[in-house]
Amino acid sequence: MKANLGFYIQKINDIVKETETIGETMNPYFEEVRNAIDNGTVDQLSTDKLTEVHENFGKGTASYQGLLDTIKGLKAPAKVIGIHKKLEKAYTDYVAGCQEMVDAVNPSAATVDSAAFDDAEKKQDETTDTIAFCIQRMTSLLMK
Repeated sequence: MKANLGFYIQKINDIVKETETIGETMNPYFEEVRNAIDNGTVDQLSTDKLTEVHENFGKGTASYQGLLDTIKGLKAPAKVIGIHKKLEKAYTDYVAGCQEMVDAVNPSAATVDSAAFDDAEKKQDETTDTIAFCIQRMTSLLMK
């Protein structure tokens, strides 16, 4: 069965938009923890605040997982199958990095594992670059 090009492009576009929306929603929580780590004030984050961050990171990561499931379920047009597989791998790694960030915030111990948080942020940054490359490459291949 041949992939529906219009459907595929629309779905990828929807995934990109939804990924950005989720990221924007989680960014204030990220910034709060990032600032606390950078300023050495993690111990001043309340258990309630850490719980709120942990829960919101968890919800966002679950949403990303749903988008990953959509990516895995898409039938890519023949000319972008390779780059689609690369996108799928990068998005899988991105979701894993997000989960690592969720796990770095520990409300029950009222702390943040700063090293794990930093590693998760680095992993997300690297995979975001790969995802962006894949989207650009797909766009150029499909719009020829």
